[in-house]
Amino acid sequence: MIGYLTIGLLGLLSLSIPVGIVLFLLGFGIDTFFSPFPLIKGLGNLVWSTSNNATLIAIPFFVLLGEILVRSGLATRTYAALDRWVSWLPGGLIHANVATATMFSATSGSSVATAATVATVAMPQAEKLGYDPKLFSGAIAAGGTLGIMIPPSINLIVYGFLTQTSIPRLFLAGLIPGIALALGFVVITMILCMIRPSLGGERRVFSPAQMLRALVDLIPIVLLFTVIIGTIYKGWATPTEAAAVGVAGALVIAAAFGGIGTRMIAESLLGTVKITAMIMLVVIGASFLNFTLASAGLGRELQNFLSGLGLSPMGLILVVVCIYIVLGFFIETLSLMVVTIPIIVPLVVAQGFDPIWFGILMIVLIEMALITPPVGLNLYVVQGARKSGSMTEVMLGTIPYVVAMLLMVAALIAFPQIALFLPDALQ
Repeated sequence: MIGYLTIGLLGLLSLSIPVGIVLFLLGFGIDTFFSPFPLIKGLGNLVWSTSNNATLIAIPFFVLLGEILVRSGLATRTYAALDRWVSWLPGGLIHANVATATMFSATSGSSVATAATVATVAMPQAEKLGYDPKLFSGAIAAGGTLGIMIPPSINLIVYGFLTQTSIPRLFLAGLIPGIALALGFVVITMILCMIRPSLGGERRVFSPAQMLRALVDLIPIVLLFTVIIGTIYKGWATPTEAAAVGVAGALVIAAAFGGIGTRMIAESLLGTVKITAMIMLVVIGASFLNFTLASAGLGRELQNFLSGLGLSPMGLILVVVCIYIVLGFFIETLSLMVVTIPIIVPLVVAQGFDPIWFGILMIVLIEMALITPPVGLNLYVVQGARKSGSMTEVMLGTIPYVVAMLLMVAALIAFPQIALFLPDALQ
């Protein structure tokens, strides 16, 4: 059945059918040919019970928060401010790409939205200042992946919802690995640009007065992040309530900087509806597919298969890592999460691994899927913002950052406390 499922999934995706519809079609197929019960009769109740969950309300709020920040022009201000602080490093403006992506990741919760924001602002600078198009574009695509690691993360909310684990603890667990990945991107960029200075373009140095004045444009993002995360960790608000507070704060910031207007609000709401509808279709479709898979016994079949291999707990983790790397080439990230979590996570937890730690490990692997062809969404987002050049340039530019992600995977496996230190310390 695993073979039929894989062939069906890849075949339907190759026809450019929307992922949510593909998940429903696979569920119908498994119900027809493998399930001993007519599960289709419970579809209505399943759709309602999946969507009628207060935790998922946080998703449209965080999407709206990101939309407001992007469309209010705050991205341009943030990018210009970070340019003054990091462009003196080997690599120059490439570090501003990573730094801006990191800051917007701390508010938007979406990798694709983060990559689109930074690409729109940064790409015009690449040609004007003579940067290598491959590394410059790759840094934007890789920096955008931080949107699903650094809290608040929509993917961590989905993981917590599907595994019934604490979302505040997941947010805490993602903070150190997310910042470490951003620093890793900076370090690997510096090394490459010291070896080949032509990759980094012009290094610019600004006066201390200019750097201090630029801090004013960074205060709103830092303040917004502090309010959102602080209210969650202090117990003053749930993630959903904190997301609503974040939206209100984003509106205040947009008004303060003169970026609010009827058109901006309308475009933000429309973008939120589109993105949220896509996410919910995938989540509901995956819930139905998981329901049919459980009824057909795939979970038992996979568990028996892995048990039959005689793997140690660490061997199981290494196999799971390889599975996610391979599947990440072909399956969109959110779909990959919701399809595999109900099957993989129980097996991993049964071996004594912490579900919070595994959630962060999975997110790093999911991040990698965002910048690996042929389905890496961030590759297409960055290429769409470029005025010239091929997709191959963006793909080649992400290779150093994929290496950094693999090193983070190894570090998390070797030292689980990288993810667990903050949740345990602040419990």
